[in-house]
Amino acid sequence: MNSTVKKFMPLVAVILMVIAGFYGWKALYGNDDLKGLASGNGRIEATEIDVATKLAGRVDEILVKEGEFVQAGQPLARMQIQVLEAQRDEARAQYQQAVDTVAGAQAQVTLRESDKLATQASVIQRESELDAAQRRLARSEVLSAEGASSIQELDDDRARVRGAQAAVNAAKAQVAAAEAAIKAAQAQVVGARSAATAAEATIARIEADINDSLLTSPRNGRVQYRIAEPGEVLASGGKLLNLVDLSDVYMTFFLPEEEVGKLSLGAEARIVLDAAPQYVIPATISFVASTAQFTPKSVETASERQKLMFRAKAQISPELLQKHLSEVKTGLPGVAWVKLDKQVEWPADLAVKVPQ
Repeated sequence: MNSTVKKFMPLVAVILMVIAGFYGWKALYGNDDLKGLASGNGRIEATEIDVATKLAGRVDEILVKEGEFVQAGQPLARMQIQVLEAQRDEARAQYQQAVDTVAGAQAQVTLRESDKLATQASVIQRESELDAAQRRLARSEVLSAEGASSIQELDDDRARVRGAQAAVNAAKAQVAAAEAAIKAAQAQVVGARSAATAAEATIARIEADINDSLLTSPRNGRVQYRIAEPGEVLASGGKLLNLVDLSDVYMTFFLPEEEVGKLSLGAEARIVLDAAPQYVIPATISFVASTAQFTPKSVETASERQKLMFRAKAQISPELLQKHLSEVKTGLPGVAWVKLDKQVEWPADLAVKVPQ
């Protein structure tokens, strides 16, 4: 073989590959069986959840590994809780102190009520003495007017009346003071009860924080990343793990406006992955954007990027995903096919084929 032939061999090979690729594309996508269908490139995605700590603290233990499947409610990690436990013990002591203060204040109320009863009895006694003094004074005034009693006795009786009146007033003042003391003691009871309620609420809050220090899975899924490790100190909201919900898997793709106008929610779709072209995965259109946007460069060709495109989602059924959980991988590129005409039948190349 001469040097001229060798020189043009790479060019001939490239031309043959282009021709083969064109006819292969034409055989798969360029036939009449695909009329009424549309396609868009995309990647397999799933709902991701970040498991984060509610409070700042040190990671005590992480209970799962990357790639591990977890169930909703399953413990995933623990934060250190020694400080929270100390705060809870302090709040419990404050609560007991407040309860004891309530009991002491209630005893004071009872004591002040007893004092009030005693002073009320004293008022009755003083009023009886005043009445007796007033009666005696009245007799003394009659006898003195008749000359049967001395002026001295009359003055003494008048003094007794004034003294009895003063004693009555003093006893009534004591009753008023006892009533004020009762109200003050009752106010102390209310304050002590409020302090007990506040301490009880503090205990409940700290216990809730302790419970939240055990991080559990919010739903079934797979651990995608361990973001933190035991011993690390995290701020409030610090992320420990990233989960992917394998019951919510879909492909996001883009269609031009002339095609998306014919697409409806719930329409049938098919997904063909580049990594497994032998399989055709059934899906359903779960979302169609109401606002147009430019298509990302990584999805469409340069000429098509000049068009306004609409984002859509092809959702894979949870039942099918549940049967193949260990095989589901996000980020895989592929093609989503959709029906624009409900009357069109799927071609044989897009008949459902899933792993057994």
